[in-house]
Amino acid sequence: MANDRLRALEEVENQIATILQCAGNIVLELSKDKHNASFLDRQLSQFTGSVNRVETELSSQIRYLTQVATGQPHEGSTYSARKDCQMALNRAEYARVKLGELGRTCEVMLDPQP
Repeated sequence: MANDRLRALEEVENQIATILQCAGNIVLELSKDKHNASFLDRQLSQFTGSVNRVETELSSQIRYLTQVATGQPHEGSTYSARKDCQMALNRAEYARVKLGELGRTCEVMLDPQP
């Protein structure tokens, strides 16, 4: 799972390099006196496709990180279950302390005063 996410980020990095290369090629072609329209179209198409792929993958990564950060259940994580268990243990400890205090209060009230 983690390796897949890293591979996806490496692909995003490669796509960003492609975006920069296409942008450079477009600027270089536009700086010429005579433009090759078909070359510009191909570069623009590749540029737009790469931008869309980067946007899609980064959105996916952000959604995943949002799930992990908020404790929502997601594939392959036990964070939410561990958090729920810890909260239950905290509530049980609080109840134990309060019951102990209640017991002591009852003992004081039931003991005869001389």
